[in-house]
Amino acid sequence: MEKDKQQEIEKARHSLAHILAKAIVSLYPKTKLTIGPAIDDGFYYDIDLDENLTPDHFPAIEKKMKEIINKGEPFVRKVVSKEEALKLFKDNEYKTEIINELPEGEEVSIYYTGDDFFDLCRGPHVESAKNLQNYAYKIHAVNGAYWRGNEKNKMLQRVYAYAYPDKKQLNEHIQMIEEAKKRDHRKLGRELKLFMISPEGPGFPFYLPKGMILRNVLTDYWRQVHTEAGYKEIMTPIMLNRHLWETSGHWDHYKQNMFTSTIDDETYAVKPMNCPGGVLVYKSEPHSYRDLPLRLGELGLVHRYEKSGELGGLLRVRSFTQDDAHIFMTPSQIKDEIKNVVALIDKIYKVFNFTYHVELSTRPENSMGSDEDWEMATNGLKDALDELGLSYVINEGDGAFYGPKIDFHLKDTIGRTWQCGTIQLDFQLPQRFELEYTGEDGEKHRPIMIHRVIYGSLERFIGLLIENFAGAFPLWLSPEQVRVLSLTERNTDYVDKIVAKLKQEGLRVEADNRNEKIGYKIREALNEKVPYLIIVGDEEEKNGTISIRGRGFENKSGLNLDDFIARLKNEIETKKI
Repeated sequence: MEKDKQQEIEKARHSLAHILAKAIVSLYPKTKLTIGPAIDDGFYYDIDLDENLTPDHFPAIEKKMKEIINKGEPFVRKVVSKEEALKLFKDNEYKTEIINELPEGEEVSIYYTGDDFFDLCRGPHVESAKNLQNYAYKIHAVNGAYWRGNEKNKMLQRVYAYAYPDKKQLNEHIQMIEEAKKRDHRKLGRELKLFMISPEGPGFPFYLPKGMILRNVLTDYWRQVHTEAGYKEIMTPIMLNRHLWETSGHWDHYKQNMFTSTIDDETYAVKPMNCPGGVLVYKSEPHSYRDLPLRLGELGLVHRYEKSGELGGLLRVRSFTQDDAHIFMTPSQIKDEIKNVVALIDKIYKVFNFTYHVELSTRPENSMGSDEDWEMATNGLKDALDELGLSYVINEGDGAFYGPKIDFHLKDTIGRTWQCGTIQLDFQLPQRFELEYTGEDGEKHRPIMIHRVIYGSLERFIGLLIENFAGAFPLWLSPEQVRVLSLTERNTDYVDKIVAKLKQEGLRVEADNRNEKIGYKIREALNEKVPYLIIVGDEEEKNGTISIRGRGFENKSGLNLDDFIARLKNEIETKKI
């Protein structure tokens, strides 16, 4: 979407948040308002209200919003002093907390909607409520939300609404949301017995046998393509001394997300990232320019403290495996290495039939390093993207604390985007750890470092795959590729013979010789998303053939087993989607 158009939509959504707030206050005068931003598909407002809002309240609130919009009242900005703002919001401790945090002498922006409603806000807003008359919106949820995301603060009610420029776009979005609910990886993960989250370990996923098969297929593929691309695999410890994290900068920039323990009277931290371990591997022996670029890959298990309210299935966890790699190189190799990583990312995403868009994230406020280093690193990423002819958008201030990054956002089959791959260029860690290599001139030089992931994390990527394929994985990824079903008890020996042959050929296969009706067994297998069913009865056994049921309502009889095996192996080898 064009940037200007997106900004207009965000402005309208933000304005609708004020309309929502005015409607709620009109209906429930004891409401205390807090904040109400625009979000990707609409807006929300956090409110403090003793009465719990439910979906039964939504129609009345939407009706009041429509009344307010139809009046066409202007949005009027007024600037007041900090002291005046405190008087205006003296009965609202949330607004006064925000105002008190402003520097002394700072002017405060307030927006009026009509004469009877005003709110603390920087803006911008649409000129008038008339500008919102064609917008389509729908309140869809109320959730609990701690004030400022801190569980020590009061629990508020967060009222969510979708908002789009017209009804068609709103309806399309709602249909996408309904489809997403059917594809929810948490629901499918339980039904397909892929993974579980136990109350004894919130945020720490357990892989079940079928989930382990899927995970192992993904890691085997990762190892194959990385070996071909010249990477060497390493493994680094899960817990390291605090001193390491202080040197890397993580202790200052990431301490609140790290799990710690005391060993031999010293503080150790469970790694939230793999990079300092990779740095120690590099530093463990001397290097010359002939060794570079050195590409070290690691499927590293990391742990991060995430708040309980932010956890969600495999998408937001406290324990996950990053498909990391760290590349150490000379300055002259930067551009080529970035281009190589982009090519590898593109190759892997194409295997899964994903399209993607690219964002270049620049220096955040909480960062380390000189302006010169950041400019050189950012330009290095830009130059590589420009030479590759990749279009990208600038994501200001969203880089890592040690360097800028390129992020890859995958698009799934129902139009959602997921940030997975990233390439981060780092001048800081090589300096902080005093990394060296001997150059052609015989002098010591400082290498440059790339951090990169492609899956992002195995957990998140598996969650993405579950939802993208709605659990119906392509054959090469399916934990169970074939199920052989007997029509009668007389056919069990023939079933077992077929199963043995398929296993011999390396296929993942199960037998169903239960004394159940064939229709029941077929429905169960289809519900479990098994790609292919082989059904055998007296006729198949007599003729030495098979009948199959496949996805897409494929239903064939009288097939030769060897021919079918050749078809399956070709489908697996080509990684057909």
